[in-house]
Amino acid sequence: MSILTVILNILLPPLAVFMKHGLGVTFLISLLLTALGWIPGVIHAFLVNGTK
Repeated sequence: MSILTVILNILLPPLAVFMKHGLGVTFLISLLLTALGWIPGVIHAFLVNGTK
């Protein structure tokens, strides 16, 4: 995981997920979790972007 991905995971979780996975279910889940609360969005972004 690059330093840019880590920074985006923390600051803008949906953008980080979009850059790695594009538009799709994963992005929508990230967007929803970030809208419900920033911490769940960050956790989801790290989990999704940390796996290969």
